[in-house]
Amino acid sequence: MTRFLRGLAILWIALRYGLDELVLSNFRQPWLRTLTRIVTIGRKLDAPRGQRLREALETLGPIYVKLGQVLSTRRDLLPPDVAEELAKLQDRVPPFPVEVAVATIERAFRRPIESVFVSFDRVPVASASIAQVHFAVLRDRQGREREVAVKVRRPGMLAAIEKDLALMAMTAGWVENLSADGKRLKPREVVGEFNKYLHDELDFVREAANAAQLRRNMAGLDIVQIPEMFWDFCHPDVIVMERMTAVPVNQTERLRAAGVDMKRLARDGVTLFFTQVFRDGFFHADMHPGNIQVSIEPHNLGSYVLLDFGIVGTLTEFDKDYLAQNFTAFFRRDYKRVAELHVESGWVPPNTRVDELESAIRAVCEPYFDRPLKDLSLGMVLMRLFQTSRRFHVEIQPQLVLLQKTLLNIEGLGRQLDPDLDLWSTAKPFLEKWMVDQIGPKKLFTALREQAPHYAKLLPELPRLLHDFLQHRTKGGDPRQQALAEELLRAQQRTNKLLQRLLYGGMGFVLGLLVMQLVIRVRIF
Repeated sequence: MTRFLRGLAILWIALRYGLDELVLSNFRQPWLRTLTRIVTIGRKLDAPRGQRLREALETLGPIYVKLGQVLSTRRDLLPPDVAEELAKLQDRVPPFPVEVAVATIERAFRRPIESVFVSFDRVPVASASIAQVHFAVLRDRQGREREVAVKVRRPGMLAAIEKDLALMAMTAGWVENLSADGKRLKPREVVGEFNKYLHDELDFVREAANAAQLRRNMAGLDIVQIPEMFWDFCHPDVIVMERMTAVPVNQTERLRAAGVDMKRLARDGVTLFFTQVFRDGFFHADMHPGNIQVSIEPHNLGSYVLLDFGIVGTLTEFDKDYLAQNFTAFFRRDYKRVAELHVESGWVPPNTRVDELESAIRAVCEPYFDRPLKDLSLGMVLMRLFQTSRRFHVEIQPQLVLLQKTLLNIEGLGRQLDPDLDLWSTAKPFLEKWMVDQIGPKKLFTALREQAPHYAKLLPELPRLLHDFLQHRTKGGDPRQQALAEELLRAQQRTNKLLQRLLYGGMGFVLGLLVMQLVIRVRIF
């Protein structure tokens, strides 16, 4: 009964905000359209459609706000005006009682909170739909007192999420069946993606592991700080991390007053993003201003502080190679190669006409080259490419959608800090070096070095394998083929002996050098 009532409430709010006009613009059944208009007599649809959708999601509650945030990243599916409006969604959730937070902590660690922390601030410093944060003081393994931040999951979240996800899945099926536009938006796919996203974000151990990996990756980079995770105090419901003292990146006046070089800060943000993405293939994928802060401490003034690691993106070697070749072709204006890469990757149907896809990509990319370099937006190019690709039934990969979304965030942030930021000039040296590393001689030598143990094991076995293969091919066959097989086998044996001699000769030469060095040193001393 509760689920039925919740479903009715969701339907009523959706109709009052005119979401039927937004999603189901062409009902297959005319009587449904008429019924909807009768039920919602008196509603006003003066506001833009994106604003109405945002307000409806805010009315429905925190889970739907999260859904809107996820939808805002799918710019390959949504019209630009709707995606921009959904990007404004923020978690504005009142904190839950401190007694509930304390009970969650004590249940997670199976002891009173007084034995966990030296002190615990009962007033939360932040509250969102998934969790809230308290400051505390912890005694570490070495007996030192450390200032920490304690992130506690909001109670009852899992049960509430499961109920609403079930309703979303049911609604997605209706939308897909009732409307051609609804089917194009892939509602079931979006709900499935949201399901995974929410369950990943609810597992705080996963978030702590993401933070630890990012901290290791960024260890040699002095422009960013990642909080340390205290693994003795990490649980799916609670994580304890190093307390970071910093200022939110969007408080620009406060940063200027503290003496932060804003132009350098903007350039460092671009460097930080490209390092995560193209060097490590592991990047913070939720880099909105709420999760990015800047240190104003004298010893690391102007360094970034990253928070909230529930969403990360990863790129495989295939993804990196795909991006390297795409960027290379794009900056050479080789649109045919860009189209071919889409086909070769298997992301478009094999019967796609390369010339048509090339023409569409040229129409997207060419206008950007007539603009000043400082106005070139890689994020917008990617977004337009994704939107154009939709016409050709391109299966956009989730990791690339996260990349595009994060790149848009970084570009917006960079130009907020420095309106004259030339993103391309800032990123070009990094991208050029990265592309050489991906497709140049260094990449070849690295691959050969990594495969050397495999080759060393395979080489001694080659004569036997070749003999078995050729014997099988020529058994009972033409005598000339048998003679050819035996000649190939003898040639392979000679090659193998030559390789062994070279190997042993090289080892003998190195050993001789070492002996000579030893004799010289003995004579000197």
